[in-house]
Amino acid sequence: MSTTSKSPRDVAVTAWRVAQRSIKAYSHRCSPKKFTQHQLFAVLVLKAFWKTDYRGAVAQLNDCRDLAKAIELTKIPHYTTLQKAAKRLLKTAPVKTLLDETVRRQMGRRQRVPTAAIDSTGLECSSASAYFTQRRKKVGDSWKKVAYHRYPKLGVVSDVSNHFIYAYEARRGPKPDVNEFESLVGQALTRIRITTILADAGYDSEGNHQFARGEHDIRSVIPAKHGRPTTKPASGRYRRQMQVRFNRDAYCQRSQVETVMSMIKRRQGSHIRGRSYHSQCRDLRLMVLAHNIMILLRQYVFYRAGRESFRNKDYRGRDGPFGPPPAQTRT
Repeated sequence: MSTTSKSPRDVAVTAWRVAQRSIKAYSHRCSPKKFTQHQLFAVLVLKAFWKTDYRGAVAQLNDCRDLAKAIELTKIPHYTTLQKAAKRLLKTAPVKTLLDETVRRQMGRRQRVPTAAIDSTGLECSSASAYFTQRRKKVGDSWKKVAYHRYPKLGVVSDVSNHFIYAYEARRGPKPDVNEFESLVGQALTRIRITTILADAGYDSEGNHQFARGEHDIRSVIPAKHGRPTTKPASGRYRRQMQVRFNRDAYCQRSQVETVMSMIKRRQGSHIRGRSYHSQCRDLRLMVLAHNIMILLRQYVFYRAGRESFRNKDYRGRDGPFGPPPAQTRT
């Protein structure tokens, strides 16, 4: 299992390095060039890490000059600069490139994931408590009621062993989960190869089994419980197999994707600050990237610590018998 980093400095530096390998330094050749897109993306990840808004992220950077210096920020950006950078960097295409880089760093030379799970969750539109919302539903006057008919919805495909996200779907609910299976799994297959995919009954359909097993040779484990309860055999070849030969031992690992949703909500908040549909989708994409970066940091730092300690230093922490490694000079 994996844990997320608690250090804002390490999170910012990791996000900055991921952006350096993924996107251009400047969005246009005539840009003011006060800040790079790598630095602005790192600040956006810090905003999600701190569970604050654009003004709050700028205020905390002003108080933590060493943190700004870690990503080579000589000047703190205005909060409107961050808001405009979010509109540009959190579109579908840049986020795809950034997510590809996080997966490449996490997987290394490996391409196959033994077991992955798929699930979706809804987030709150405001910070109002669920108790307050339920109480206001019972108020007699209609203009005094508080009820949410639409909400931001996030669907993910994650690894059950390390909680890393390989694909996401940012939409607005309520919508049925069954229609998102092909798009999520297809997106994940552009980055990795999956042996087994686990899903709950909300994704149960013969078409989803056919897509996974028939087209991509993925063993799908989905309980055949969609629709009204009945004693009749399920329709379709693969759904009947789920009733007769259901792999309960493998399906028990599906709960790890619920842990992914819990990690996102606990570390980054359970409500979205965006008001419009597009701003809510941007916030969901940022949550996915920040989640991967916080997990990637723990794995990357452990890997680097082991490699550097044996390459450049002896077991007592000093420089080895040949001294420190020679500096590289440009010819």
